[in-house]
Amino acid sequence: MAILAGIDEAGYGPILGPLVVSCVAMRVPDDIADHSIWDTLRDSVTDKQTRSSRKRLAVADSKKLFRSRASIVPLERAALVMLAAAGRRPKTWHGFLKTVAPHVVDQLDNYPWYREVDYPLPTHADVGDAGIQANVIRLNCRQQSVQLLGMFCEPMLEGAFNRLVKNTRNKAVVLMGLVLRLVERVIQLGAKERIRVCVDRLGGRQHYRDVLMTNLPEYAMQIVEESEERSAYRLTRRDARCDIEFATNSEDRHFCVALASVYSKYLRELFMHAFNTYWSSHLPDIRPTAGYYTDAQRWLTEAGEMLDRVGVDRTILVRQR
Repeated sequence: MAILAGIDEAGYGPILGPLVVSCVAMRVPDDIADHSIWDTLRDSVTDKQTRSSRKRLAVADSKKLFRSRASIVPLERAALVMLAAAGRRPKTWHGFLKTVAPHVVDQLDNYPWYREVDYPLPTHADVGDAGIQANVIRLNCRQQSVQLLGMFCEPMLEGAFNRLVKNTRNKAVVLMGLVLRLVERVIQLGAKERIRVCVDRLGGRQHYRDVLMTNLPEYAMQIVEESEERSAYRLTRRDARCDIEFATNSEDRHFCVALASVYSKYLRELFMHAFNTYWSSHLPDIRPTAGYYTDAQRWLTEAGEMLDRVGVDRTILVRQR
């Protein structure tokens, strides 16, 4: 058997709301480890959002499944159905966070806009019953000897983000730290199994050898390829082998990366829904924000007087870079 994993992020650019990096891991027969999971599970999943998505679950890059809050259904369906196929069915957004990122739950105490707002899932009635489609996927996985090992998320809340960026002076370093935390978690899933980790390319960076060697010093490192499209490395230690690649457009070529992008975007949307719900209770006329720079500046201007009045600490509200 082999372990396949994909890693992707959401929220790198916004100044409101968290940065979220997610990982999806699967165990598959070694002889299909280099094949498309969309093909392997063709009876239950598809990479296209079409009418057939009602029979086969659409799993694709989150940017293809989600274009605005009004169209959250395909994104939410993919996230909740795959989670149900793995045996987890959270009923609220706090429950979802406890499922995919339990280590972050205690941090909510510092953020009343996340702590004090909970709401049921799914957020949209059109998502339907995740259990029915999950059963189809679970059966298809069993037929193909595919096992869902987990969906793991690393949300970095605004205060922690600001502290780390201040210390490192580089938000790319902060993002890489979350990615490496997930890589190490995947490595811990396997003993002597071949591990293949695909990460969506982090900006324009091409060289990852030094950062991998620093964080995984017990492994011997081989550079397989370093190009504009793909940076690939082979790590070996006794009987263990881990292949890691950072590549452009990974969400279109790797099922696990596409699904990781779904979880990153969906979890960030849940955070932002709580954020907007909380602040609209203080300012009913304020328009919701997705947190990206221009609209975030509009929101901060409209909310400025109220934020000053209630004494909000801006270092845990606004990301500095």
